[in-house]
Amino acid sequence: MAGRGADIRAWYAWIAAGIWDFVMAQSTSAKWRFWIDRGGTFTDIVAQAPDGELIIEKLLSEDPANYADAAIEGIGRILKTDHGAPIPADQIDHVKMGTTVATNALLERKGAPVLFVTNRGFSDLLQIGDQSRPKLFELDIQKPTPIYEDTLEISGRVDVDGQEIEALDEAAARAEFAKAAQSGMTSCAIALINAWRWPQMEQRLSALAREAGFTNVSASHAVSGLIGLVPRASTTLVDAYLSPVLSAYVARVAAALPGVDLYFMKSSGDLTRAEAFRGKDAVLSGPAGGLIASAKTAKTAGEPNIITFDMGGTSTDVAFFDGSFERTDDAVLAGVKLRSPIMSINTVAAGGGSVLSFDGEKFAVGPESAGADPGPMCYRRGGPLTVTDANLFLGRLDPSQFPKIFGPNRNETLDTTSVKAAFAALGAQARMAPEEVAQGFVDIAVANMARAIRQVTLEKGRDIDGFALNCFGGAGGQLACRVASELGVKRVLVHPLSGVLSAYGMGLADRGDIDQIMIEEPLHEASLVHATAMAKELENAQRTRLIETGARPDALTSMHVLHLKYRGSDTTLALCFKDAAALEVEFHKAHLARFGFSRMDREI
Repeated sequence: MAGRGADIRAWYAWIAAGIWDFVMAQSTSAKWRFWIDRGGTFTDIVAQAPDGELIIEKLLSEDPANYADAAIEGIGRILKTDHGAPIPADQIDHVKMGTTVATNALLERKGAPVLFVTNRGFSDLLQIGDQSRPKLFELDIQKPTPIYEDTLEISGRVDVDGQEIEALDEAAARAEFAKAAQSGMTSCAIALINAWRWPQMEQRLSALAREAGFTNVSASHAVSGLIGLVPRASTTLVDAYLSPVLSAYVARVAAALPGVDLYFMKSSGDLTRAEAFRGKDAVLSGPAGGLIASAKTAKTAGEPNIITFDMGGTSTDVAFFDGSFERTDDAVLAGVKLRSPIMSINTVAAGGGSVLSFDGEKFAVGPESAGADPGPMCYRRGGPLTVTDANLFLGRLDPSQFPKIFGPNRNETLDTTSVKAAFAALGAQARMAPEEVAQGFVDIAVANMARAIRQVTLEKGRDIDGFALNCFGGAGGQLACRVASELGVKRVLVHPLSGVLSAYGMGLADRGDIDQIMIEEPLHEASLVHATAMAKELENAQRTRLIETGARPDALTSMHVLHLKYRGSDTTLALCFKDAAALEVEFHKAHLARFGFSRMDREI
């Protein structure tokens, strides 16, 4: 490893049979098992044959000229079925999948047309939001495009104690629902004031919406039953916007795999059955699988503390693991607030397919991506210069190691000639050597990725001394050592399946569920007794759901977590249940480590 990465020890910690660590521990099956990551650029498939052998398949996620769905096409290729022939579902034990279908629908604003229903006078609730200004000194403020088609204000309201302030006008609501349904809207998001505690009015409106013909109804008390109207309404809207798109995709996959156990990865890092997969749980479905795999494979290599580095074609995802992953309940994606359990992942718009540009004054990497079609310039499909092209030009990618699948007829090698000419032209324009131009672009990409890692580590008070960088993703090997060197990290882990580790992680992940309930009580022993009882109720409900859908009772484990905050603060920290005195000490300590201060005099 030459250059700045020379001081990095890249550990190829698994060879030959070592790949089987977790897969074989799950035992083999008389049928095939498929683990799939449908990304923005590529769809990766790891299949376990009945004899335990692992088979890898990688396809473009979008290739309409050759197939309708990459996941189904990949399964068919591995099972050696004729193109277009039905999948022999009787040969398959299960399929576990992560997908960017919901993410892409939100980013591209291609969700279902949604009717947003709220109390009278609050139709502009989500346009006003919480009045936060991410760019405080920005003069030309660009507001995110609303994702609802229309709003409906209803009469009817209860106060915080559940007392009726205004009665629900069912006749008027029924008429408005019918009118909206006739206009073509099929999905409805309902968010009323105080419904997190008193859901009866939302429940009645949900029934009226279904009677009017709405095929999807998302009610805030069921989607995000926590205090806070704005995040609750926004999350409900996301669920209503994405669930129909997601359901259509899930139904299409299920139809091609009749009788097969089909599971999808949630943003929280847990698998759920296809019929329970909802829009609010799907926005980080794919990356979560990679985090699960990176943690388990690193543990096998003797590395309990890692930074995950998932570099794909479009973006790079990074996260922090020190025995457990950080989860957050609040996220912003494509300008939309979401409150749902999500793996804490920091994403930067720099990947192998990120477009390189020069405006005459400065170099830029991304955020645009060449995607799967046309892809980087070296793919011979008319694509732009990308990070991959820069590494090819600098000699860090060996064309002889790539199959002859490029060009219009998919029978040529990587195009080095066009890449050299393009960098020569950029060099002339910038008055620099072509190699300096290419290296400059790579330096920018590395800086962006290192900054993203610092945001989830150093800026949160976390010392990364002694941590390893676990590199995966289709493009991860291009820059992993450079990024590690930039951060002062001394060890880089590269799994033999690093290029498809997110798919591999689907096979290592467990089914699971996360439920939340709002208590809002001061921390003392009596409130802990109440909280423990509430947590046990949630656990029992979860156990029942999982067992009813095929989980073994003796295989289930649970964990109860409290989210604590100072009175007057909105920021919570998650801690495991202990007695009140121990929790108080631990909370002050955790707050000091996370934010640099604690308030010993403030009630928790």
